[in-house]
Amino acid sequence: MPSIDSAKILILATDGYERSELRVPYEELKKRGAAVKIASIKEGSIRSWDKKDWGDSVDVDLQAKDVNIEDFDAIVLPGGQINPDKLRINDDAMRVVREFVRSGKVVAAICHAPWLLIEADALRGREATSYWSIKTDVTNAGATWKDEKVVADDGIVTSRSPDDLDAFVNKIIEEIEEGRHEKRAA
Repeated sequence: MPSIDSAKILILATDGYERSELRVPYEELKKRGAAVKIASIKEGSIRSWDKKDWGDSVDVDLQAKDVNIEDFDAIVLPGGQINPDKLRINDDAMRVVREFVRSGKVVAAICHAPWLLIEADALRGREATSYWSIKTDVTNAGATWKDEKVVADDGIVTSRSPDDLDAFVNKIIEEIEEGRHEKRAA
């Protein structure tokens, strides 16, 4: 059971991530002592979507194709509509998501990011939440959708929107400190 102050966390995102859904977990987890890296499907930096237009950028630490999940204790998947839609059609990004799901390590997805868990077939038979507009996608993937700030099911953490970020980050920390969860299909 790693303590949050010794945890290594990966955030997987690309252009179009919801700004607050990357920035808040990144900053809060670092503030609690975790080492946090950002991976993407491209080099350099990635641009956020901030409410109604493009926002600021963050530097990428490594490419998805180079991610070794053994180097990390958890993965955080920010939402936004653009970001997860681009990632779910990228083989390197989906390899990373599937490997994290199979590993039993913490997988946390917020807003539209459960699309990545749907693509990985990781929600079947689980409880989950998401942004309300993809509720049908989540239920069609075999999950029981709950209208709650945060839902955790064997280390898979889902949350609805930026309004729920405090609960999302706190649940990520709790799940990391519990340690690995049983192996899951993906």
